[in-house]
Amino acid sequence: MKWMAAALPAALLLLLPFFAGDFYINLASQILIAAIFALSLNLLVGFGGMTSLGHASYLGVAAYFSALLTSRYGFGHGSAAIMSIMGTILMAAFFGTIALRATGLGFLMITLALSQVLWGLAYRMSDLTNGDNGIAGLTRPAPFGIPLDSAVAFYWFALIVAAFAFLMMAIFVSSSFGSSLKGVRDQPRRMAALGFNPWMIRWITFIYAGFWGGISGLLYVYYNKYIHPTSLSTTSSAEALLSVIAGGSGTLGGPVVGATLVLLLKNYASAYIERWNMLLGLVFLFIVLVMPTGIVPGLNKLAARLRRGSR
Repeated sequence: MKWMAAALPAALLLLLPFFAGDFYINLASQILIAAIFALSLNLLVGFGGMTSLGHASYLGVAAYFSALLTSRYGFGHGSAAIMSIMGTILMAAFFGTIALRATGLGFLMITLALSQVLWGLAYRMSDLTNGDNGIAGLTRPAPFGIPLDSAVAFYWFALIVAAFAFLMMAIFVSSSFGSSLKGVRDQPRRMAALGFNPWMIRWITFIYAGFWGGISGLLYVYYNKYIHPTSLSTTSSAEALLSVIAGGSGTLGGPVVGATLVLLLKNYASAYIERWNMLLGLVFLFIVLVMPTGIVPGLNKLAARLRRGSR
């Protein structure tokens, strides 16, 4: 059953470019970017027990770095991407040092405050970021000489990156370090008594989550060919957090399902309902009431009950 649940979406993703139009291919590319972003946040929320409302910082900073380096300072996409990710990692290390001084609500508020500082700077530093107008006229890279200007070409690129990101995060959480992270989440005092360093484990996870948040930021700016301060906003962080919680935190499939749900509502519902966020809130409320652990864990429990009933 689990094999079928994984094989069907994989087959759909591989076959999509052969039967779908550009609109749906572009929508799938957006979902892949949002899935990487939600998966990176899930490392903190689901596996580390660190609820963050400032994760958009890494997406936005990586996107801005790449945009500025390529459009204003003449760097190529390859070198700009490396420098953008390195800058995002350093920022994550610094922010983690500050935020991990607290836990629970204090941690959430610190991450929110740091994100708001960056959001304000993106608006105020108009000489650098072009303020509310954003940075437009950007281009997409051409890895190995393959241009990504078409919807299909970019989709394959995003799919490869998303598959690699999913694999690497799966290895991370299933490793011995991932086990220690879960132990710190559930029993930090016991883990400390066993000789582990809970702060260091959380800090390394914070940096790793920031790294993948930066990767999603690069894909984001490549796809849109434009970057605006809203990418750093609390709304962007909240949408990712909703994706994690709705899909099922602490699972690998949950954030992907949650990101798909949020993107579909955002693209379809917003065309018919002006305040589509209200509909998203109602859907989220329904999920919390019916499947309090999220869609993926809820469906797993339902499938287990059906199997027991059939026996």
